[in-house]
Amino acid sequence: MTGPSEVLISSISIIDGSAVYAGLAQHVVDAGAVPLLVLCIQEPEITLKRISASSMGDICKHSPELAQSVVDAGAVAYLAPLILHPDAKLKRQVCGALAHISKHSVDLAEVVVEAEIFPNILNCLKDTDTLVRKNAAMCIREIAKHTPELAKLIVNSGGAAALVDYVFEAHGNNKLPGIMAIGYIAAFSETLALAIIVSKAIPPLKDALISEPEDHIKAACAWTLGQIGRHTPDHAKSLAEGDCLRHLLACMVHEESSEDLKTKSKRALKAILAKCTHLQALQPLLRDSPVKVQKYVLRQFAQLLPHDVEARRSFVQVTTTATIIPSIIELSSSSMKTAPSTAVVIGSYRHTILFIFMYL
Repeated sequence: MTGPSEVLISSISIIDGSAVYAGLAQHVVDAGAVPLLVLCIQEPEITLKRISASSMGDICKHSPELAQSVVDAGAVAYLAPLILHPDAKLKRQVCGALAHISKHSVDLAEVVVEAEIFPNILNCLKDTDTLVRKNAAMCIREIAKHTPELAKLIVNSGGAAALVDYVFEAHGNNKLPGIMAIGYIAAFSETLALAIIVSKAIPPLKDALISEPEDHIKAACAWTLGQIGRHTPDHAKSLAEGDCLRHLLACMVHEESSEDLKTKSKRALKAILAKCTHLQALQPLLRDSPVKVQKYVLRQFAQLLPHDVEARRSFVQVTTTATIIPSIIELSSSSMKTAPSTAVVIGSYRHTILFIFMYL
């Protein structure tokens, strides 16, 4: 005979199959199935817990309203403790469901955080099961993206170092949620970006930028490096000393790079160069970069060299007029097409660089 648990599992499997589709998921909620799913996840039968968590995740992923219906039924209070459950298949579903709840809004993410998933969910980043690790990283990413306060909570819980270790150890697409989570955290403030740098995030991000075969992963790395380096000269210097600028440039100019990778690499490079005062890192870019990048480098030199005698001498020793004259011409001609005030500023850069060569 079929027992009660088997009947429940079969019934919930039908609900789970329906909840994959947004329209049917709404019908599932309207039929009053969510409170029953919450009751089922409290049952001792492990298979029942798994299918209930999976069903709630499938309902939540479609819209904030559907996710709110699951939250209102009190599901988070029962999902959160299961992060510590020894069953890997259950933890996959639980982390996935919490990620789907968190992604929609600040309020829903805060409900998940208030269920005290930190620091326990960080332990899932070290789990022996690959999908548990990936889904945990997805959940952290969906929380981190909303506000500086939530990002700070993750960092204060030890999340920065845990995410860096995850990116270092993961492979292929599994890296992506960790890379994005680091970028979201670093984007909010220079303090959070510094915490990412101190956690030694730059080497694994650079390694992924170089070695990952998929352009969308490279693009995520480029975006994240830009978020880290765009805040202050010290942040930009960390990336320059980590030899990231050269590799961002390579991704930008490579013929086989996707348009998204080229765009994100260019934006990251431009943001970092705007803050970079590390002249030793800037000099090779004058030699190797196309004119459209050289002009950003020249702007930095024009701002920095008048105030640093040693830097001026070093600049002239390693730079030739043949290297920079095309950039100066391009910089000046393009500025004439913009506002007159811009042309005056660009002209001052040109005169500064030429003065250094003529009168040093």
